[in-house]
Amino acid sequence: MINTALMTQIQQRLPVSPKGLQAVPKLSAIGIPTGVSNRHVHLSQADIEALFGLGYQLNPLKPLRQPGQFAAEECVTVVGPKGTISKVRVLGPARAETQLEVSKADCYALGIKAPVRESGVLHQSADALLVGPAGHANLQSKVICAQRHIHMSPQDAVQLGVENGQKVRIRAGQLCGLVFEQVVVRVDDRFALEFHIDTDEANAAGIRSGEDVYLIG
Repeated sequence: MINTALMTQIQQRLPVSPKGLQAVPKLSAIGIPTGVSNRHVHLSQADIEALFGLGYQLNPLKPLRQPGQFAAEECVTVVGPKGTISKVRVLGPARAETQLEVSKADCYALGIKAPVRESGVLHQSADALLVGPAGHANLQSKVICAQRHIHMSPQDAVQLGVENGQKVRIRAGQLCGLVFEQVVVRVDDRFALEFHIDTDEANAAGIRSGEDVYLIG
């Protein structure tokens, strides 16, 4: 639950109206933990085997907040027209389709133009090459910058008064606080409550993984 001291700090940084009165939007009393996503890739089993060898299985390194998801020990190198990025973490388990998620800063380094998309919306997205210890995988229209979103269960959605697919506003950070617009709500029985942004967005707001943010109602 949000505490009084934190609410006071947030309100002190909110915009002031022309008449000198603070424009104080209503914040949800439910804190939503942040998950900052560095560049990473979800791989199909076919691409796992292309990169690491026939019959290869990912080795879990640590669990993620979302049930059943994990950061794997395996990493790959991403190659673009302009440059490369090494040690890009693979997330498991294997998916039906490979998807590489990067930030806009990564796009500049690689020389690609990845669109901001919801997960799984890959049509006419960017291309890149993945290189692993056993081979490579050519990604065609499989590279995106993930649109900021909130994972939540149906019970969380009821408490927060939102619906699957709805776009909401989130107040994040204190010292460099920002309001994030167009945050997509994703509701599923398998989800744990978590606000997902990439490293560019987290750095702009001065927030870290685990820090609570608040829905603006």
